[in-house]
Amino acid sequence: DISGVCCLRLERMAYVKNSPINRTVSYNNVAVFASDPAYSSAAEADSSTSYLGNRAVLDGEAGGSGRVVAVERLAPKISTKKLVIVMVGMPARGKSHIASHIERYLGWIGFPTRIFNVGSYRRKLTAGDQSADFFDPENPEGLKIRRELAMACLYDMIEWLKNEHGEVGIYDATNSTRSRRDLVRTTLENEGIRVLFTESICTDESVIENNILQTKLFSPDYRDKDPATAVNDFRQRIHMYEKAYEPLGGEESKICSFVKIVDAGESFIVNKIQGFLQSKIVAYLLNTHITRRPIYLTRCGETDWSRDQKLGGDDFLNLRGRNYAEKLASFVAEEFPNENHPLIWTSQLRRTRQTVEFIPTISMCWRALNHLDPGDCEGLNLLEMQKKMPGEFRKLHLDPFRYRYPGGESYMDVINRVEPVILEIERQKVPILIVAHDSTLR
Repeated sequence: DISGVCCLRLERMAYVKNSPINRTVSYNNVAVFASDPAYSSAAEADSSTSYLGNRAVLDGEAGGSGRVVAVERLAPKISTKKLVIVMVGMPARGKSHIASHIERYLGWIGFPTRIFNVGSYRRKLTAGDQSADFFDPENPEGLKIRRELAMACLYDMIEWLKNEHGEVGIYDATNSTRSRRDLVRTTLENEGIRVLFTESICTDESVIENNILQTKLFSPDYRDKDPATAVNDFRQRIHMYEKAYEPLGGEESKICSFVKIVDAGESFIVNKIQGFLQSKIVAYLLNTHITRRPIYLTRCGETDWSRDQKLGGDDFLNLRGRNYAEKLASFVAEEFPNENHPLIWTSQLRRTRQTVEFIPTISMCWRALNHLDPGDCEGLNLLEMQKKMPGEFRKLHLDPFRYRYPGGESYMDVINRVEPVILEIERQKVPILIVAHDSTLR
């Protein structure tokens, strides 16, 4: 519901609230101007998504003066469709790792997302002490219990999506047979929920072995178990799933949206991707991998403006700032003694570029990493803003995340512009040092 952050235009502009305008979404021939870039772009790009707005009722409609006399709620033109990402794949293929990445990313761009893990239901409801035989597809008792647990998890996810304001559910399970996937898909589609299958395929035995040793040994399934016994049991569990595993494809390609991730991102197969949100998810996945590497975040050195807590500016480093730049160079030299320096990214402002000038490597400047633009408040500190612009200061205090400085930006705007940087960070497989500003680093 964007009714609280929108204004409307009929024959003239009538402000419902004093929120700046970014984009236009039209419903029933009434233009709704949404200040939330994530949601407005979603509405523009995805025909399955609609948002409630308000309609300004003018006195002139009844032959009067034309002033605003009331605000009516607009009914949505079409119903909002939620999305479920259904994970697919054998054990130890990184499904839960991928799911957690997607959950964090979607939450960051403004879509409430939650993972529903069938394994957690099994451990909670069955004490989690099953041997590999429990997962044998020829074990009717185990098959019955696993199906019941899977459906319980699925129905809980549907309940969350429909009644608790969830937008995206991630159904984390093997979903290794076509019959199980058909059951999940039809159940969700009957509830008006879209489905995106995400399959992780791995043929690299070294990756699988590493995943078993690094993650599965620490699983609650093997708590207090001998490591060698645990590894052997888990390999037997994988063998049980191999008996019945059916990869995505065949007739499913004609009716299902899916993305296949092969060998931890070495290649991808994308099929029938529909709408804004699915496209965002696929674009994100195309940049992810499982290579571990450090990412360093630091503010730039001190300037006179930052010392006085003034907003904005493009000042030079002061003496303390230059001392910090020298110490940062020493830190990098100690962390990377073999001259194998990390990638260095800065904003385009002078103080960040000066902060890395003692590091003997080339840095890359990103405009997207520039500080939040304070617009008309540039050069003021918050106390001065409170005195000179008490109304604006009050708005900032009430909603610091969505507040947009006059002629400037909000934190939501910053999120929108730094998203390409996030994708590039995900893509890199080497250490990165990012020197920027408190607003963008947050």
